[in-house]
Amino acid sequence: MTSYLTESFDRLPFGSAEKARRYATERYQGAAGLNWYDCDPTLRFLMRRHLGDGFGWAEPRLREMGALMGGPVAAWAEETDRNPPRLEKYDRWGRDVSEVVMPPSFEAARREIVATSFTRPGFVAEAKRAGVDPAPMGVAWSYLLDQADIGMACALGTGGDMVVRLAELFAPEDVKARVRELFAAGEMSGEAAQMLTERSGGSDLGALESTASRDGDAWRLNGFKWFASNANGSAFVVLAKPEGAVDGVRGIAPFLVLRERRDGSRNGVRIRRLKDKLGTRSVASAEIEFTDAEAFLLAPGSSAGEGGDGKGLARMMELTNGARLGISMMGLGCARRALVESLCYARAREVFGTSLIEQPLMRRKLAELIVETEAAQALVFDGYLGRPRLRIGAALIKLRAARLGVTAASDAIEIHGGNGYIEQWPVARILRDAQVNPIWEGGDNILCLDVRRAIERQDAHEPFLERLTSAVQQAPAGDDATAGLVSERIGHLREAIDRWRGLDRTVAEARLYPLAQYMADVYAAALLLEQAGWERADSGEDRKALVARLYARTHLADAGPLRAIDAPAEDLDRFKDLADGAFIGV
Repeated sequence: MTSYLTESFDRLPFGSAEKARRYATERYQGAAGLNWYDCDPTLRFLMRRHLGDGFGWAEPRLREMGALMGGPVAAWAEETDRNPPRLEKYDRWGRDVSEVVMPPSFEAARREIVATSFTRPGFVAEAKRAGVDPAPMGVAWSYLLDQADIGMACALGTGGDMVVRLAELFAPEDVKARVRELFAAGEMSGEAAQMLTERSGGSDLGALESTASRDGDAWRLNGFKWFASNANGSAFVVLAKPEGAVDGVRGIAPFLVLRERRDGSRNGVRIRRLKDKLGTRSVASAEIEFTDAEAFLLAPGSSAGEGGDGKGLARMMELTNGARLGISMMGLGCARRALVESLCYARAREVFGTSLIEQPLMRRKLAELIVETEAAQALVFDGYLGRPRLRIGAALIKLRAARLGVTAASDAIEIHGGNGYIEQWPVARILRDAQVNPIWEGGDNILCLDVRRAIERQDAHEPFLERLTSAVQQAPAGDDATAGLVSERIGHLREAIDRWRGLDRTVAEARLYPLAQYMADVYAAALLLEQAGWERADSGEDRKALVARLYARTHLADAGPLRAIDAPAEDLDRFKDLADGAFIGV
């Protein structure tokens, strides 16, 4: 039964019940309300692979999480986007309270997510008692949450690991105890924030102006942070320069600032205003002023003039790779949601006498979305679960996955046509949200500079190339051409890196972007071949081999003078295998 009224124009002479059926509201339900674990064969495949014998114990819990994220959390996310946080700046007597008021939908989602998170200490202990590695389940939790709301993922995950680890290493004992209380529900409880960016810019951190002055075993911090997310948190990592430090990167030190001082009074943390953002409205981002805020140095004790030990920023950057993987997962979540919404819409929408998904050009676009999303999925999951973790991996993975979130969401809008451009449909918010991912934790240029740093200082390309080689060695028999192509490109990539290292410094920097893109291309192709080998061993099937072949053909093969127009049409001939292996739903 429908829930809407019949309109007079439904009975016009050229109207018909058949035409009206094409745009019946109930036909277009989309991803919301589905179980996002059950409808995702690629996630189930990865969980079987990474959990091994623990998969049987884990799957019922994964299924419950899929229902939660696809149901209530997805609905709460839409409500929060329409009713974002607001700032209560002053109380009735005009005193500055700087309180961020979160909407009820956000609070409901946060309570439920934190209480059921696969990263909470109680669950981790339960899994270990059952003999199950909780890490893959934690990755799956992030993957599912990011399809619902990357703003919530930011609110829960911004800097929690950084606060906890640095506080345990360097904070006074009473402050450590307070931090432990705040994070009793786990590092991803929404209590933390990183406060780095100032008006001088987020990339040029050496130019920051915030200053700290010693005050016993604490410090007094003054300064202004221009873009601070999760402003309603309770514990902040803040970058500042101790008085007397050098005015540059070596003078920077990280400080812990809590919302309340040791004596229980309100700390000197003032919120100037909340940012009126394009997207990610569920995380409160603000301009924050510190006025004699009580702070604690998160570095080895030393004189103020040395800025901690001069390695504060470097120490934080070591933890940044984890944050970059988090942003990569957000990009993947946006891409996956865009793909699912596109498949749902294309299956329901009828044009020219058949469903949209039957049209050859639409199948080409959807096949491309499927292949690109699964390539990004392979990269992100390897970043989290691959061992040893690659120094160069996080930058390359973010470079690819964050950008894919934007392009996939844009494609989803195009697939929906004019409907996709309307906020009542789900894909406009995906694009608004996804656009922040290439910015957070370093834009493309910053990522490329990190690739250079890793190669020049640590020869980080060597273990990277070894990882690619070992992945290709796991490729299944029967598609030697693809494995051969990827192996050849690994050799070419080594040659490209060697040639790049001999370039003039200025030219070499300008060539970093195509080099990093090449590295990401070969990395993803190698991982897809590795997954194809797993699939062949697990079920005897060859769908992942098809995905690897299509990806390598697009990104690594020589298109020739005909631009591959005469290439085999496997994306069309085996479209059903691609689509059914990506999404089970309507």
